[in-house]
Amino acid sequence: MNLKTESNKGIVVVFVREERLDANNSEELKSELNHLFETGTKDVIVDLKEVRFIDSSGLGVLVSGFKNASTRQGTIKLSGLQTQVKSMFELTRLHRVFDIYATVDDALENR
Repeated sequence: MNLKTESNKGIVVVFVREERLDANNSEELKSELNHLFETGTKDVIVDLKEVRFIDSSGLGVLVSGFKNASTRQGTIKLSGLQTQVKSMFELTRLHRVFDIYATVDDALENR
């Protein structure tokens, strides 16, 4: 999986550079998120602007990251959801769980 991470104002931004977040590659994102939280990162933004498709495995990894962040008094925010991905969040009602922003900058401004 092609991931890029960068730190911005004390928040780690994870850019998912894949068209699909599914059973074939979601474990790599899970490992990255677990590593970030285990090494002391509290707040993470996952940018999904390049992701055009997400399945239950991809959603599960993000939910797992959300739980991991919550147990450490941290946050995980999402940004850049494309229409099809956003509709999956709405269908599963996960849009009520996650803070979702149009861009990384929007997510950074709403600390």
